[in-house]
Amino acid sequence: MPKFDAVVIGAGNGGLAAACRLALAGKKTLLVEQHNLPGGVASSFRRGRFEFETALHELCEFGSEDNPGGCRLTIVNDFGLDIPWHMVPDNFRVITTASDGKTHIDATLPCGRQAFTDEMERLVPGCRASVEAFFDLGAETLAAGKYMTAAAGKVDSKYMQEHFPNFLRTAAYPVNTVLKKALKMPELARDIMNTYWGYLGVDADHLSFMQYVNMVCLYVNHGAWIPEKTSNQLTTGLLERFRAMGGTAWLNCRAEEILFDQEEHVCGLRTTAGVVETRHIVCNANPTMVYANMVPEHIVPDRERKLAGARRYSARMFVVYMGLNKSAEELGLKDYSYFLPQSADSVKEYESLKRIETNKYNIALCYNVVNPKASPEGTCIVSLTTTYMEDCWGEIDPKDYVKKKNEVASGMIDWFEEKTGIIIRPYIEEFEVATPWTFCHYASVPEGAAYGYELRDWDNMMPRMAMMREEYPVKGLKFCGASSIRGDGFNSAIFSGDTIAKLTISEINAEEAK
Repeated sequence: MPKFDAVVIGAGNGGLAAACRLALAGKKTLLVEQHNLPGGVASSFRRGRFEFETALHELCEFGSEDNPGGCRLTIVNDFGLDIPWHMVPDNFRVITTASDGKTHIDATLPCGRQAFTDEMERLVPGCRASVEAFFDLGAETLAAGKYMTAAAGKVDSKYMQEHFPNFLRTAAYPVNTVLKKALKMPELARDIMNTYWGYLGVDADHLSFMQYVNMVCLYVNHGAWIPEKTSNQLTTGLLERFRAMGGTAWLNCRAEEILFDQEEHVCGLRTTAGVVETRHIVCNANPTMVYANMVPEHIVPDRERKLAGARRYSARMFVVYMGLNKSAEELGLKDYSYFLPQSADSVKEYESLKRIETNKYNIALCYNVVNPKASPEGTCIVSLTTTYMEDCWGEIDPKDYVKKKNEVASGMIDWFEEKTGIIIRPYIEEFEVATPWTFCHYASVPEGAAYGYELRDWDNMMPRMAMMREEYPVKGLKFCGASSIRGDGFNSAIFSGDTIAKLTISEINAEEAK
């Protein structure tokens, strides 16, 4: 029976990062992936002469060589991944109606704290002090997050109080509470600053301020980046680095059952390729599904049963992929990303995303604005993305599925053209639609919720990171990826994998020292 120091289940971003970190530390590591390629939703597919990015909008924590973000330091400096990247020129463009129901918003926010703050002041005169306070608080929040990650669940409360007092006063509160009461930010400025809430899948009345300010500051400080040849290049590259560091990867291999010894500690894994021996498993999959299908019932703690009933699945993805036979310049596509909600009121928008009939939220991307080589010369690629906050696609009769998904996709194209004034429909050469059912099928995520659980109210990033060790009550079993401590997003998945791998390494080292 093969024996490994650690086994990683799932070659998504989190699993790949965990596997690379374990292998880099010299641990004999096996990576098990049920598909024939790594990546999960971090992949690509071809239709005609176009290669479409499956999911990545951009990586917000990569940065340049001169101003590196945590992702660059991890996957480039530590793991040695060498692939070309492109920086997105602006943070975002948002076109919508303000929360007052009257004011039209069409704002493009640049990268860099000073430039971003100056543009906010131009858009909303008098907001500068509150925006600067937002970024000051963000810097403290980023520092506190780094400390909690390094502490790996052993946070010193006195150290936190001494070094991060403002973070402790605000982090657990919702975004809008902090912006209104603590920062006194004007409403129109809040409307613009809250644009990224759709990337996190929780409205600003329930979204943890810590998570939101962390995300916005990373975007502003380091810019957003995309791999030159889609996220498939990122994940296949990480797999190659893992193997180069001595790791073993079994693709086309399904993990079927986690095995335990008499002390209820992980002792092995049964796969479709056979049984392996190990005392440590890092699982890049949804915990609820793993506990239900891969762990003996008597092993599952009551805490995990209760959490499975209390937690809510986050955003279910719906994406329209289009290859257009005109260039971005010819069509008038000047921006990389367009946020096109019906309203800047995130609470109303969140509620509208619970039903197919009321959902008009739309994030449009044109990869060619950043990477002219994203498609053949004289063409461009545009994707339209929305999310659903309930399992409304599970209510669709299978015989109506194709008709309904095409109706929704057509409506999204209409909405994009109406809001931007840019006509794209006559130039569609290739067209594909991914619904929550698609993501459920290909990525094995329940209800198509590729974002994992909602990080809202009591179940947000701060307590999960601070109590990291309590997150993993089953001895030898830990989770990374979208359903783990950092929540959704490519960078969060990478960091969760890296963090959990480091925690696992410390446990392996402690066992070896005995």
